[in-house]
Amino acid sequence: MMTRMLTQVPLPLLPGDAAEIAPGVGMVTGPDGSGVMWVHGLATFAWDGGDEAGRRLAAVQLWKLRAATQAQVAEAFGVIPVSVWRWEKALAAGGVAGLVPDRKGPRRASKLTPAVVARIRELDGQGLGKAGIAAAAGVSESSVRSVLRPSGGDGPGGDAAAGPAADLAADGQAGTARGQRDMLPVLPDPVARDGERVLARFGLLGEGAAPVFTPGARYPLAGLLLALPALAGTGLLDCAQTAYGRVRNGFYGLEVMLVVLVFLALLREPRAEGATRVSPAALGRVLGLDRAPEVKTIRRKLAELAAAGKAADLIMALACHHAAARPAALGFLYVDGHARAYFGTRQVQKMHVARLKFPGPATEETWVTDAAGDPVFMVLAEPSQSLAGQLRGLLPQLRQVVGDGRRVTVCFDRGGWSPALFADITAAGFDLLTYRKGPAADLPGSAFTTITCTDDRGRAHEYQLADTTVELAITEGQRKGEHVTLRQVTRREPASRGGIRQVHTLTSRTDLAAGEVCWRMSSRWREENYFRYARTHFALDALDSYAAVPDDPDRRVPSPAKKTAAARVRRAEAAIGAAEAGRDAGLLELRSPAPGHAALVTNQQVNELNAPVRAAYDELEAAEAAAAATPARVRLGDLAPDMVRLDAETKQITHAIRMAAYNAETILARALDGHYARADDEAYALIREALATSGDICPGPGQLLVRLDPLTAPRRTRALAALCEQLNQAGCTYPGTDLLLRYEVKPHSGPA
Repeated sequence: MMTRMLTQVPLPLLPGDAAEIAPGVGMVTGPDGSGVMWVHGLATFAWDGGDEAGRRLAAVQLWKLRAATQAQVAEAFGVIPVSVWRWEKALAAGGVAGLVPDRKGPRRASKLTPAVVARIRELDGQGLGKAGIAAAAGVSESSVRSVLRPSGGDGPGGDAAAGPAADLAADGQAGTARGQRDMLPVLPDPVARDGERVLARFGLLGEGAAPVFTPGARYPLAGLLLALPALAGTGLLDCAQTAYGRVRNGFYGLEVMLVVLVFLALLREPRAEGATRVSPAALGRVLGLDRAPEVKTIRRKLAELAAAGKAADLIMALACHHAAARPAALGFLYVDGHARAYFGTRQVQKMHVARLKFPGPATEETWVTDAAGDPVFMVLAEPSQSLAGQLRGLLPQLRQVVGDGRRVTVCFDRGGWSPALFADITAAGFDLLTYRKGPAADLPGSAFTTITCTDDRGRAHEYQLADTTVELAITEGQRKGEHVTLRQVTRREPASRGGIRQVHTLTSRTDLAAGEVCWRMSSRWREENYFRYARTHFALDALDSYAAVPDDPDRRVPSPAKKTAAARVRRAEAAIGAAEAGRDAGLLELRSPAPGHAALVTNQQVNELNAPVRAAYDELEAAEAAAAATPARVRLGDLAPDMVRLDAETKQITHAIRMAAYNAETILARALDGHYARADDEAYALIREALATSGDICPGPGQLLVRLDPLTAPRRTRALAALCEQLNQAGCTYPGTDLLLRYEVKPHSGPA
């Protein structure tokens, strides 16, 4: 009983109304702005309402005592950490007086007194110019303009002081607006969306939650909003709305999901798993939501779109939009096959992967890019189909993209070599441009002329060219026996291993200059550059879905037995050569005895020497018969019944999204031309930095202002400011809202 009476309840370290800053450290504030700082149960610092210097002193001392970190102090006092650092420097330099805030507003009384305003208006009535009025009244020209500026509703006969008063009031309102903008809270909490999430849980939300933005500063991914005008230029959102209509009721609608996937691709996390490496809260702030969708939701939405089976329609709609937006770039279309290697455990048909230099499990895609190398659309090719076969099946889709009656040039490499295909291309209303394949006789040196030309990017080229015509025989298909006549432009250039080589280019275009034929054909590497860039930055070859479907068992595939039979024939032919060589050597030895001795060759000896030759011919005959009886193609089901095909729908959807992301990034990079000295080398790097930068988001009446933080160098910041001016002229709105997007860049701190 005595022990219970002597036990004392521990006193609390902080008062009950204190806001905890750090363990054992708290602050109590009064309604008049006064405050008391408590440290481990002791009232350590105090300041009165309006005593800003005392308040700043408490913050600095709290940090210097190491009772709280700089970030904790800044958060408690409602400033950024840099402000606490500046206060500490001001205290060290000037004592407590250095913490007194500078006086706001004008430093002296205005010269625009009523008498001066009346004098300015009197001089204006005498017809003097603004410079003369300023000199006579003893004020600046800007003051004169301020007085003489028309004020709303007053007219010429209004109060003389009404103009300056209205101007001063307007300046005060503008200053207040700037102050409110500069005092934005850093990373405020987003608007709570609990009610909408409950409705979405029961399928009652409809098209998804609408974006609602919270004014705030230093949003980590605010730079992503730069991509929205360029994304609108790609047409992804409109084409997806046309192809899919809408998705199932939920919190995240179709537009939001597409914007999320494009943003992830621009952040170099294009797969669904990449969402684990991007903060959902940070990404949600630029979406106008409390948080962005995570991996499970992204996969579920992609599966829902794939189940609709409209990925090909989406890609074709994007291609038609590209053609309408950039018709000049579709004068030349570059077509190439792209093998996407597969490294999983399923049985997928093998094909040659050029960059790996050996065959392996892969899927084949056919890509079409425009004259600048930007992707237009892609289709999935049949396994083991040649580029010539892919091109033949692609012609109707190319016509759908470019429109009826337009004659564009289809460019491709030697993989599409086929005189029969050349005839089909010209018959379909297209022109062609390709390299000549196979042996061709070199032209004499007198046929070449040195030609200088300029390409579409202003670069000069010098070639040694010969312009001739060739006639090619068609040896297959329905046109077998016919001929196709094409123009051949031959370029003479140094070979990589020394000497001179001749490169032959074939085209059906007779109106192009010979030099343009060469650099247009060389521009095919722009498509290869896209493949390389997209593999590196946008995971072009990633496995976006683990789903697979059984391959068609009735599909005819090359027979391995045919290859084995052909190898047996080649071995038999080689054995015949060896046997005949052995027989000839034996006969020579029998017919060349020692000097002075007669040669006697019996039939038995000849038969013995001919026996290996007869056996070799018998083996060749049997091998040829077996090869002829072996079918060149067999049913896939008989050869590999477990063969599967990888999911195509999801891959095509992600291709469409990544094409839009790449084209949006390219639009922004090309907009830097003329505003950035190193745009040719660093434009994409600058855009990647700008998209990942932080900034302020300030929603207002009818607009959404994005104020981006400066970049790593003043020259980059200036280039970004020029880009923002161009984006402002585009007049784009945020998807799903009527908010007009406006962009600004904060000035670069320090001397430029």
